[in-house]
Amino acid sequence: MTLGTRLFTWLRGREVGSDHLGNRYYIERSPRAGARPRRWVMYAGEAEATCVPPEWHAWLHYTVEALPGADAGRPHRAWQKEHLPNRTGTAEAYRPPGHVLQGGRRARATGDYEPWRPS
Repeated sequence: MTLGTRLFTWLRGREVGSDHLGNRYYIERSPRAGARPRRWVMYAGEAEATCVPPEWHAWLHYTVEALPGADAGRPHRAWQKEHLPNRTGTAEAYRPPGHVLQGGRRARATGDYEPWRPS
């Protein structure tokens, strides 16, 4: 986060909660007349929008008015995986077999492919 964001948060923000990732959520103390109060997040680590849980995302975007509580969201299901941040553009990005950065070789076609040839 930048110095400007920290200063704005210190002067105009009121902390309303945090999530299990350590992100802190704020609302504007004194909104302009006739305007909705601003809502924002201060990320615990790298500023990565995919690290905002769904219940807090809904609150940030005025989808819901109620603040997410400790029991917020739907129950965790056995088949659900833990959140992974978006890794596009990093060394951990997914690269399918045959990608130039994965050696550039892919498995040969199984023989059921016939290319189209104009007659």
